[in-house]
Amino acid sequence: MQPQLPDPPLIDWSSLELPDAWPDRFRFYHPLDLIRVAALIFGTRRPVELPADLRFSTPPPPYLLQEFHNIPNGNYSRNLVSGYAKGFDIAMLGTMKPLRSQIAESLLPSKVVLDVGCGSGGLARTLLDSGVDEVWGLDPSPYLLKIAAEKKPHGKFIQGLAEKTGFSDQRFDGIGACYLFHELPSDIADQCLTEFYRILRPGGRLVIGEPSPLQIFEYNPIKLFRYGGLRAYYFKMLARFVYEPYVLDWHKNDIKSWLHEHGFELISDESSIPHRVIAAVKCS
Repeated sequence: MQPQLPDPPLIDWSSLELPDAWPDRFRFYHPLDLIRVAALIFGTRRPVELPADLRFSTPPPPYLLQEFHNIPNGNYSRNLVSGYAKGFDIAMLGTMKPLRSQIAESLLPSKVVLDVGCGSGGLARTLLDSGVDEVWGLDPSPYLLKIAAEKKPHGKFIQGLAEKTGFSDQRFDGIGACYLFHELPSDIADQCLTEFYRILRPGGRLVIGEPSPLQIFEYNPIKLFRYGGLRAYYFKMLARFVYEPYVLDWHKNDIKSWLHEHGFELISDESSIPHRVIAAVKCS
């Protein structure tokens, strides 16, 4: 094992002033600007433009600079990212809170946990509330990290990449990844799993929450209804609408073999609508 390195430096995201991105010029109280934003949401996706004065510990690579979820400029603006963070759980019909609780419960009794792709900090807060002693949150977007820190001022949130976290070998005994992998190209997902194996202690747990394949690949309306009632049709329409360029490749993955190739043993793999929860353990 390599000598322990210092953890990545912490930043007080809650007090950090971030620069405006181009979507922040819109006046959401102005009807014409609201129409323009709606046209962007429902229009053709365009590359993300980062403000020239936005500073990163680890600059996001091109695969991240896309308008995921149809958000104009993706996860890189103050106002739209804040609005999305507030509206996401609503759009998911309240199902994210129980998903985060399930992930947190599956990670216990881990004492030191990394929330990878923490976004606005929902899973990190759930982990802390569930009694995990030390929780870190990692995300590439400073705008999301600022929201996470404002909601949990004493949280340990750092800017970085899932495939290159910057932590020492065997730093954590648990890793949670909520709605992360379906937003990664397959080669990056492989790199992430290699990185997770490196920073997890032997016997450490990895718990992954993802959109269920049922609302994507089930086309029989009767079977779809049996899986999730009327809301199953809603989640199927939502999955068809939002921009997720890598989601089909993720769902076609043989999860058990993929985990095994990277040194993990599959514990459970459960799918319902709208979520799939995968739990694995790092082999000694």
